[in-house]
Order: sequence, then C-alpha cells, then structure tokens
Amino acid sequence: MTRVSIPFPYSNQITLAPPSTWGLKLLPLAACLLLSVIACGGNDAPGLEDAHWTRAQRLESLLTTLAADSMEGRRTGTAGAHRAAEFLAAELERYGIEPAGDNGTYVQTVPMARITEDNASGPRERFTLEIDYESWEALPAESIITTESNIIGIIRGSDPELANQAIVLGAHYDHLGIGSPILDSEDVPDSIYNGADDNGSGTAAVLEIARELIQGRAPLRTIVFLLSTGEEFGLLGTRYYIANPVIPLHQTVADLQIEMIGRVDDAAGGFGKSWLTGYERTTLGDQLAASKSHIVPDPRPDEDFFFRSDNVAFAVLGIPAHTMSSFGLHPDHHQPSDEVDLIDFEHMSAVVDAAVGLVRLLANGAITDWKEGGREGLQDYW
Repeated sequence: MTRVSIPFPYSNQITLAPPSTWGLKLLPLAACLLLSVIACGGNDAPGLEDAHWTRAQRLESLLTTLAADSMEGRRTGTAGAHRAAEFLAAELERYGIEPAGDNGTYVQTVPMARITEDNASGPRERFTLEIDYESWEALPAESIITTESNIIGIIRGSDPELANQAIVLGAHYDHLGIGSPILDSEDVPDSIYNGADDNGSGTAAVLEIARELIQGRAPLRTIVFLLSTGEEFGLLGTRYYIANPVIPLHQTVADLQIEMIGRVDDAAGGFGKSWLTGYERTTLGDQLAASKSHIVPDPRPDEDFFFRSDNVAFAVLGIPAHTMSSFGLHPDHHQPSDEVDLIDFEHMSAVVDAAVGLVRLLANGAITDWKEGGREGLQDYW
C-alpha cells in the first residue's frame, strides 16, 4: 500500500515453486511435472498438475516464486518486474483464462519514463506515464521504458443481459526492488525488498481466484483480472488501464483490489478474517454482513487505507471500489524482511475462500451502489 494523490526471454526459465510441505523426496517429481507442462504450453487440462495440492500449497508455490530473490523485488522498470509479469501471464494461460491485453496477449504495455530529479536530499527517481507527460517526445530515449506492463485476463459473463457489465478484480504485483541493505534476524545484510506480503500475497490470491472461477460455474457478469504495475509509484498501471480499459468504464460496475493478506490481523478478528476498505461507503458492506462473511469493516479507518491502494483510482470515477486486506501494520512492511517465511498460508487460504465468495457476490448478485456520503473525500483526488 502507498499514499498517493491522483491527477486526472525469461518465461521459459520460470516454473511454480513446489510447496515446501511436500518434502524433499517429492521435489524432483514435482519439478519435472511442472517443467513438462509449462514447456509444452498446453491448456487442455488447466490446473491439472497442481489439482491435488491444497489451496494453501498452491498459494505457497505461487508466492514463493513471486517473492524469490531472482525477481529482484519486482521494482517497476526492472528485469525482475518483467520476469514477474511473464510468470503471471504464463499462469493465466495455464489456467485457460482468455487473454485481454494487447494484440491477443495477456500483456498491456504501459508506456512510461524514468525521470531523475534533484531535491534537497539528493537525486530522486520518479516515473511518469506517457498519457500524463506533455513533452514526451522531448525526453531522452534512454529514459523511456517500453517493457513495463499490466497482465490482464478475462472470463466472459454467461448471462445475456449482465455479460456487458464488468467486475475488475485486481492486485499490484510490483514492489520496491533492491535498496539499502538492512541486517536480517541473523545479522546478515539483505538488500532485496521481496514484497511477499506487499503485494505478492494479493497477486497470488488473484491468480488462485481466476483458477477456481474458470473451472466452476461461469459468472453472470464479466470478470476482468488486472495484475497491475507501478502501484508503489503512484498507481501507474491502474491509471493506464483506466485510460485504456478492456471493458468500457461505464460498463464497469465494481472494482475489488486484494492487497497484503498473508498475515493474521488480530484487530480484524484473527485467523481467516480480513477487512474491506470503504465497507460503510457502499451497499457491499451490507451484503457481506447479511451473508455472514468473514470479511469485516476496516478496523483502522484513521489509516485512510481506502485512499492508499489502486481501488481509489476507480472510486474517483464513481465506480464502487474497495480493497480487501488483513494487513495488521506489521513492521516488515516496505522492508527486506517482508519474506515468504513469515506468511501464514493457512490463514491466506481462508482469506482467499472469502474472496472467492465476495467475487461471486459481485459477479452474480445485486449491483453495488454508493451510499449517501459514500464518496466523501474523493473530490480531493480529482
């Protein structure tokens, strides 16, 4: 999560990391199975090779891959972020999700530039989107980034009257990259900000939800899976998607972001519980309460989390939008210590169970509406 003000060849080397709970004797067999499936590129049986894993094991496998040191912290504009994007696209293809990016692919290229500015504390790097920068053509060629992308898939709605309405289910996959080394718990310097919880956990959750929904009963409304780049630098990928949507924004009836669900938050009720930003702002909170969901109101409204994730870019446009999380303000946020070994995968699995129910509610239930006063504060983000 971040605070923002909104103006208006690697893939063949990456495979799912086998769950650690399998034991060493099973690792070679699992690796061979996974390598053969991805190398063949087949989708005849989406998810077949990991069908016997539990949800917690699948999430562990995905997150161990996304937060590996080889991803170099997934910083926007780096080779590590590009590797992560290719892995995400390969997973959506493996599940049989329809591509919804550029030219029939899962990739929506997000043109941006890296600009270095001097300030009182020294040089500062920032990113700007092509759609925001009036003097784009005057920028030095070396500052232009053409490899950064959103990864997008889609499940078409099955109801003839509702299929033209879309739900966007999103998570940002970027993090902070490589930075100043900090001593870990064993006094070893660690400079890779792996971002296991932020936001590898939300990214893995969106993949797992896509995997389940494509194999189950088709949703009534269309679901767009948006794995976005550049959240840490100002919601860049989401803002680019909004300027170039897969489904027109006037047909987009809700947005749900998933961010930082890898650890238990006692303030939300503990194991398996998560919270929703803006719970009281729309009718979605009432629907969740009526369904006895394990998703509860944000227990820390003073933190303004509603305004600190990609959902706010949709909300300012009038689209009901929320972020689902179980972030309990742990001290590893934006630190190299945000590692996979601190993730509670059984808790994360239970949160994803609830998220699947929430997505089905959005896709099949009554349209979510703003309550009176629900858009309070959003005018400051125009």
